[in-house]
Amino acid sequence: MRALVALVGEPVRRYLHRRIDAATADDVYGDVLLVLWRRLDDVPDDPNHALPWAIVVARQCLANTQRSERRRTRLVGRIIAIDPPSLTTDDPATNAAHATDRDATLRTALARLRRDDAELLRLWAWEELTPTQLAVALGITPNAVSIRLHRAKARLKAELKDVASAGHVTAKEGSTHAR
Repeated sequence: MRALVALVGEPVRRYLHRRIDAATADDVYGDVLLVLWRRLDDVPDDPNHALPWAIVVARQCLANTQRSERRRTRLVGRIIAIDPPSLTTDDPATNAAHATDRDATLRTALARLRRDDAELLRLWAWEELTPTQLAVALGITPNAVSIRLHRAKARLKAELKDVASAGHVTAKEGSTHAR
């Protein structure tokens, strides 16, 4: 096993680090070593074939990890859609700040959006997912995410203006009316 790790260890580690973040790469690398140890009898004896065989194992372990991450992200998205995070904390000053008209306006505007637009904006703003992560979470391409996110932001902006002005009285030619 030591000879095998000496032969394929560093190339497999580089392979993984080029494709995902360092922490995940290290986790997947551990999985790869475990598979190599369990299947030691299946590893080709020829050193020229051992590395490609180990890369195939690494690809499969990486694919498993990415599938798991996509499932986890979709689950988190569903949970957030059903039960959005609370804006309350133990700090009364923070709670008071969150209880402003601005927050109420934002919540109202989000509620008036299409459910898909609101969820996309929540995942982007609250969960701070990148467009690539959003694509994985929503099962669409990163390009589609960028387009939908741009449109959802525009819709939210329009709803925010509408909600903010709907409750306020504006003066127009000496009379007051609600918009």
